[in-house]
Formats: sequence, C-alpha cells, structure tokens
Amino acid sequence: MTDARFLDDGGVPVFEITGTGARPASVTLIGRRARVSARLYGRGRTWRAEVPLRAARWGGPELPLPTGEYRLSIETGEATDAAPPGAAISLTVLPGLRAAWTGATLRVGPPVDTAEAQAALEKEYARRREPLENAVFFESFYGRNASCNPLAIDRELARVAPGVTRYWSVVDLSVQVPPGAVAVVEGSPEWWRARGVARLLVVNDWLRRRFVRRRGQVVLQTWHGTPLKRLALHRPGFDPRRAAAVVREALRWNVLLAQSPYAACVLTKAYAFLRRPVWIEGYPRNDVLRTDDGARTRRALGIGADERVLLYAPTWRDDREAIVDFVDPTALARATDSVVLVRGHSRTLLPGEDARGPRVIDVTGYPDTARLLAVADALITDYSSVMFDFSITGKPMYFLVPDLEHYRGAQRGFYFDLLDAAPGPVVRTQEELARAIGEVDPSIFAERYARWQRIFNARDDGRASERVVARILDQGFVDR
Repeated sequence: MTDARFLDDGGVPVFEITGTGARPASVTLIGRRARVSARLYGRGRTWRAEVPLRAARWGGPELPLPTGEYRLSIETGEATDAAPPGAAISLTVLPGLRAAWTGATLRVGPPVDTAEAQAALEKEYARRREPLENAVFFESFYGRNASCNPLAIDRELARVAPGVTRYWSVVDLSVQVPPGAVAVVEGSPEWWRARGVARLLVVNDWLRRRFVRRRGQVVLQTWHGTPLKRLALHRPGFDPRRAAAVVREALRWNVLLAQSPYAACVLTKAYAFLRRPVWIEGYPRNDVLRTDDGARTRRALGIGADERVLLYAPTWRDDREAIVDFVDPTALARATDSVVLVRGHSRTLLPGEDARGPRVIDVTGYPDTARLLAVADALITDYSSVMFDFSITGKPMYFLVPDLEHYRGAQRGFYFDLLDAAPGPVVRTQEELARAIGEVDPSIFAERYARWQRIFNARDDGRASERVVARILDQGFVDR
C-alpha cells in the first residue's frame, strides 16, 4: 500500500510517497521535457520516496519543473507491493508551481490565479495609472524561454545601463532568466503590472492577451528570423479576419528590427508596417557567433571536443504540433559517425517530447539557439530561418525537404526559390542526406555561400547588440 502528499521542504516543492515493505529500487517522475529521480529512505517495514519537483538542465540552476504531465515510474527491485499511489490529491500551491496528483499522473503548472481572477487583473491593467518605470519588459517566443534577440539586447543593456529594471515574461518558473532580471509568470499580478509600467517592451513575436499602450510606452519588435516562407498578409489563402488581426498587431509596434535590407522589405510589407522606423542592424542574437567557439556548450551537453556535431533544426508545420519525423536521429548519428542534436521549433516545445538514442541529444528545451549553432559542425534544416543565422559561421548546411512541393504550394509558399539559392545540398531522403554529408565537398557551394552572406549577413558583424542598445538609449526609450 502506498500513500502520497505534497510538501514544502524549505522552499523546495516535494512529492512524497510512502509505502510498506521493502523499498523499491528507484522512483522517477518522467515528463516530455524533464525527468527527476527521488531520494529513497527506509529499510524493512516501510519506505519513503521524496521527489523534488525541481530539476537542473544543461548545467543551469535547479528550477521548478516545466508545465505538463509526469508519469510516476517505480522500479520495484526486491519490493513486492510498491506501486503508484491510487488516491488523488487536489491542486496544491507549492513554491514556484501548482501540482495535482490524479491517481495516474502528476500535473504541474505555473502559480497563477483562476480565469475569473485573470479577468479582474486584465481590467486593472487597462486602468493602470501609476507612473512608468525605467524598465524593460522582455518576452521571447511567448515566454517559453529567455532567448533570441531579446536575450542579446538584455545582456548588452545590463552591461551599459545596469540601473534599468529588466522584467522577463515566462510561461512558468522553469524558464531561466538572465542574471539580475526579474521573472514574471504570464497571468500573474506581477506580470500584468510589469507589462503596464515598463517604458519599453522588447518582444520577438505577437503581443498576447489584451494590450493597452500607455503614453510614453514603446514596443520594439525584433521578430525571430529572416523569412524564407511567406508569413502574415502574404500567406496563401489568408482569412480576412486573420488579415485584420495582423494589421491590428502591427499597429502595436513602434519600431521593427530587421537582420538585413531583404528582411526589412519582406517584414514591412507582410505586416503592413508602414511609415514607422525600421532598424536594419543585423541580429543581436547572432553576435555570439563571431566570438563563441562552442567549447562551453559542448561541455554542458556532454559532447567531446573532437566529436563531429550535426544540428537538425527543422521549422514547424501548420498541420502538426510536434516536430516533423523526417529524420531518424539515431540512424543518422550511426551513419555519419556524429553526435546529432535535435532542435525543434519553439512551437513544438510544449506539445513535443524529447528524442532519445545513442549519440542523440534533444536540445529543443535548450534556452539559446545561437549557442547550439556555435557548437554545430554542420546544420541540417528545411525552411527554418535558422539558415540565415548559421550562414554567419560559414560552416556546411544541408537542406532536407521531403515535403517541398506540399509546403511550398499548399502550406506556406516561399519568397525566393530555395533550390536555386541554397548554399548547400538539397536532398529529399535521409539516405541522400547521409551521402551528402559523407561525400559532397562543401567547397563546390563556395560561390553560392558567399552570395548568400552578402545578401543576408552583411550587418551580422558581432556588434548588432551594441548598435541596437545605443539607439534605445539615444532615443530615450529608457535612461541610463
């Protein structure tokens, strides 16, 4: 017989399980993107397992578990009656999260109020009248991580203007924010307040929920990549109501950041961002690609200094939630004698599940894509904007596009012909991909690669963050 309860162990949330008889060999909580093992106590008549509802990943600090469902796995060993507790435990507030045991799974979520309370908080936000703060509200990929251009701007702003308060919007407290920043969980009173009092908002995607711009507030939209695939108003078969939503969203932005003149032209038209400032400064998130040799990230991922690393980073699909299954990463690692990093799009982070296998590391949850690009010896992608970032390194790129005709025709469409411009082999199958990696000399694409860099990377010189933050301060968006 087993029983369970939730505990606050000195600020650490714990799921405690007790049972009779010999203790099991192990007790583990297993989720899609994280797992944690219990500390086991007792010998003989009773046993106790304490599962901390916190985990550290990639060498970072211990943080509350990511939102989701977790399966309780008990390896019995010599025990004969060890089993998951059958009785349910209702929603319980713990340090940094809320948890409930259903009798079959553990459900973990952020520490936010009910829907009814959200409505009241939203009204209070819309009526807010307190003075604006010398602060920046950062949000990256809807709060799923602290990354991309907002992260690079945060780091430079912290360096040159340490007196500026930096709030980070996060979906839950499993998201690690930069040192000195304040994490605010989406939907919490602190989140609504920070959004309402920050003088500058720096975001890389749409602003969610209700947004009411206060006098003096500025929104800097950095976006999250140079587009190959058509977006916003340019998407085929676009619904008129969706088009109206695109225009309303773009009206919320004061300044748009673009990686290149090409990107500026596309983004301003796709979002009808007309007669407003566009900063063409390169992408701050790529500054590290000029300085980072990847050694530190290799150590964090457990990769040897001499091992070849292939990064597989496809884009998301409108017709599926999870990452595409065009690659068997274990087979690819074996065929190419490489470590394969699997990086799903931010939209596949929450619904997806980590890939596992020999010499396979799923890095979809890794907070900073740029650091992964620095580690990789070659990139495998399809239509993802990561191609425009990785090309800064000059390292080989491979384009695996089994669904090219469907994606280009029925789903999104392209702004230019990838087959004509790709600075690396374009292949249709994993077998072709493995052969290209092993047999194709990358130097035959040197001319294409150089032309690509001239068009898309001319401003990616490692100082984009400096230029962007200098403009933020010069224009008085925040004060030093």
